Formats: sequence, C-alpha cells, structure tokens
Amino acid sequence: MWSSWCIEDHCTTQQHFECVMDDKDEDIDSFDLSLPEEGSFALPPGWLDNVTGYEEHKGGDCTDQIYPPPPDFVPQPENNKNALVPNTMVPTVSEDVARDALLQFVGKKWTYSSKPAKNLIFKDLNPFTVYRYRLETFTESRSSAWESEPHTGQFVDGPQNGVSPPPWHVQVSYPPKFTDVVQKVRVPHSSFIKPCHRCHGNGRVRCTNCHGQGLTRCLFCHGSGHSRNRRCTNCHGRGRKRCVSCHGKGFKVCLTCYGHRNLVHFIQLTVTWKNQVFEFIPDRLPEFPLHKFEKVSGEVFFVDENLLVYPVEGFPDQDICEASKGAIQNHLLKYSAISRILQQRQTIELVPLTHVFYAYNGKDYNYFVFGRENKVHTTKYPASCSIL
Repeated sequence: MWSSWCIEDHCTTQQHFECVMDDKDEDIDSFDLSLPEEGSFALPPGWLDNVTGYEEHKGGDCTDQIYPPPPDFVPQPENNKNALVPNTMVPTVSEDVARDALLQFVGKKWTYSSKPAKNLIFKDLNPFTVYRYRLETFTESRSSAWESEPHTGQFVDGPQNGVSPPPWHVQVSYPPKFTDVVQKVRVPHSSFIKPCHRCHGNGRVRCTNCHGQGLTRCLFCHGSGHSRNRRCTNCHGRGRKRCVSCHGKGFKVCLTCYGHRNLVHFIQLTVTWKNQVFEFIPDRLPEFPLHKFEKVSGEVFFVDENLLVYPVEGFPDQDICEASKGAIQNHLLKYSAISRILQQRQTIELVPLTHVFYAYNGKDYNYFVFGRENKVHTTKYPASCSIL
C-alpha cells in the first residue's frame, strides 16, 4: 500500500501519488493500472476465425494439426515386379594394403608403437563377403498451426481474396530427392487482423515488477526511508525507488504485438521432407562388431529406384531378400498412413572385410581391415609405447 511507504503518516494516498509524480522525470507517462499485466497469455477460446478446410484447428489451440494424405496421393504396390540382382566378386586386400592400414591405425594411437606393424609376418588374409542392404523412403508430411505477427500495415491475404486451398493442395517448392528439408508456408487467404489479445489492443502491458505503480520498495531501508537511524541515502529518505524493470513508467511495450496494437493471425503450413532409411547387414561374424560398418562405405553394385520398389529376388544371400521384403512392407504401412511417399530407392553394397592373421615375436595376433576406407579393428596389439 502507498500509505505504508509514505514518509509522512498523515499524507493521503492522492497526496502521496502526487509526491511520487513530482519525483518522477518529465518524460514518464502517467500510471495506468487498468493495463493487463505482462507475461504469457493464451488465446481465449473462439478468438480465431474458422478457415475452410482447416476447421479442426480450434481457437487458442496452437498445437500442430497433422494431415494424412488423401487417397489419391497414396501409391499402391504392383505385383510380380521383383528386383533381380547381378552376381558380384568378393574384393580382396593385399599384404601391402593390410600393412598400410595397420600403420595408419597405429599412428592415431599415441600409446601404440609402430614397430610391430612394420615388422609383422603375415600368416593368412581371409576375405569375407559382407552385403549391406539399404532401403530409402522419401516422404512428405504436412501439418499446420495458427501463427501471428504484428500488423504494421503489411498486406493481409484474407478470405476476401478467395477460399484457402486444402493442406495438400498448397503449392510448395520441392527439394532434391532423399534429402531432409523443412519448409514453412503461409496458407493463402487464411489471414485476418484482430486486436492483440495480450495487451487488449493497448500496445503495452502493466509491469509486474512494480504492479504498474512505477516505484518499488527500497531494498536498503525496506520502505521506511531510514537505515540505522539515519535518512536512507539509497532512496533519499523516500522509501521507494524508480522501478528498474520499466524505468518508472509502470508499463512495458507488449512483446506480442511490439506496440502495434493489432495482430495478423494466419495458418502456417509446415511441410517436412524426410529420407527414412533402413539398413541391414547379416550378422555372421561374431568377432567383428556390426556397428563398425556404420562409418565406412562399400561398393554399390545394385540400385533400384522407383515410386515404390519391390522386394529383391534371386539374390544368393537369402537374408538380404527377406530383409528387403520386410523393410518394404514395413515402410509402406508405416509411412503411407501419416505422410506421402514420393520415391523409394534400395541398394546393395559389397563392404570389404578381411580378417588378417599375423605373427610378431613368436606370438600370433589378428585384426580386421574393413570398408573402402581400409579402417582397422583389433582387440589386441603386440606392443605399446611406454608412458613416462
């Protein structure tokens, strides 16, 4: 209460208010305690207009509305169009390549000595046939939500210009296939102007720090005007100080409309293109961890791309055929219900993998060379550098 801060007990509220105003600078506006307080404020129910084709958006609900594609946009698989895969040769690694790969590996391990890699004796190089199957499904999904921006005199494309197109008929610029892109588009003819719901069209809101009074209690004297039986030097005996949050004005510019009083509400369509990827490598070598293959490339010898691809058939590795069949069926069921399938691509790579056996100082060791990058994986190395 103002009376509790007043230095003179007999000062009335109005007199105190006038004292306060005398203490304020000339550029400070008068207090307006009728302004709404600053802070978050949700849209009231029914505040937003209905837009044809987007009726499921309720006033005040800013949650994205996801739209499944219409039936005409959902591709249908055909029968008897299985993909045939050519035969391939298993890549081999020479002793020189195997040694160079180990030297590069050791060079990145500062506790390893390069001496064993330079002087090892090869005993056997055992290549393996490793196939990696990959299915890519390029999808497009669409969702929308109400958005707003301050009205600063810009053109407003409202329903007077026509009916808003349905979500899946809004024109967008398509990105390259099999890339992840998000594009936001304003739905045509969905815009309209309304007073800012946060500040009630005033352009400003009441400061919560001083509750619109422009002054706050002095923290040094706790509003008494005196500290240690002396006049408070921090507030000059007034017991109050100018609010640092609003600079004594009692209000702030509304951060929703930025002082422009009106907002343009519109429906924003979010179009998301995503490359959904499935990968499979048969696990037939327990000594080698499969996750190592994630960081290397292989030789692509089979590529099949279409609106919808069909399961691989007649490939020597039956596990690849089964993985292809299951992945294609899963992608079709999973993604066609919530997005539009634009294109599919399946590939098979031959990933080089060689198990190298060697001897050093009369003991046997081994390591793996894998990928086109000739990466090395080993669980045991003959010698380490001494650490002082």
